[in-house]
Amino acid sequence: MARSAAALKIEEEDRLPFFLAAEDAKAAAEAWYRWLAKEKRFSKHTLRGYGLDLAGFFAFLADHLGEAATLQDLRTLRQSDFRSYLARRRGDGLEASSLARSLSAIRSFFRRLQRDGLVDNPAARLIRTPKRPHSVPKPLSVPAAQQVIDAVEEFSETPWLQARDTAILTLLWGAGLRLGEALSLNGDQIPKGDSLTVTGKGNKQRLVPILPVVREAILAYAKLCPYPIGPGTPLFYGARGKRLDPAIVQKAMRQARRALQLPETATPHALRHSFATHLLAGGGDLRTIQELLGHASLATTQRYTEVDAEALLRVYDSAHPRARGVSTTS
Repeated sequence: MARSAAALKIEEEDRLPFFLAAEDAKAAAEAWYRWLAKEKRFSKHTLRGYGLDLAGFFAFLADHLGEAATLQDLRTLRQSDFRSYLARRRGDGLEASSLARSLSAIRSFFRRLQRDGLVDNPAARLIRTPKRPHSVPKPLSVPAAQQVIDAVEEFSETPWLQARDTAILTLLWGAGLRLGEALSLNGDQIPKGDSLTVTGKGNKQRLVPILPVVREAILAYAKLCPYPIGPGTPLFYGARGKRLDPAIVQKAMRQARRALQLPETATPHALRHSFATHLLAGGGDLRTIQELLGHASLATTQRYTEVDAEALLRVYDSAHPRARGVSTTS
């Protein structure tokens, strides 16, 4: 049976032009890329990042070897070849976090080659990931988060757009969603009860509680929205009637941040950090917060304990007599 035009279009979109690889390596790379999309269910953003990283590796090899790399070339690569790649990327100014993702993509490709019986190169398994700089989430305080939500209305003169931006930021803070998760919601997912099923990274679903204030903000937007909200439609629309672009929300947050003189770290994602940190400060346990955030690893969620500890130290420094230099002797 002939494939439909839609199916061919989807297949074409799933391919990346690994044009700097020899034909056999290119075919293997495209098979790996489709596997990430169909079987591993990578998000579009992660999938494209992995594809570009591998395409960049083939570009390096074409220059390094003097010709497009074949599967035989991939079999005989030595650790020194991989080290040369790392040195080149560092010289290009790639940060440690981006370099780590690039290596993750390359290792994934070589693991797939081994599984398919095409290439078994021990050197690829011995590449060491550079240490990433330790970072701690930077949430907003409760007053700052509320100020941002209150301020975002000022940057549009259209009531339904004001209500939309308020609803989205309230959802990010009140339910801990990623921006992409919020904007991928459809009209039939409009919260009517106390919970919402969200599809996160890797197409994994989780149940998140919906506070009354969040539900009311979304319903207020829905009443004003001039476009239909129901099965098969976006929940959050852009001004022209298409699914809302993340850049619009980021712009609104940027405007609010500048108006309130908040730091550059006050982004839509910071509201998700705020959700987790405020829950932890209120006595929430890490396992529950992990489930609510959709973290695959508890170690990721544990970063918020460091934020909480820093807050405790600030309170100590401002309140403890010894920290303030006050004598405690009678």
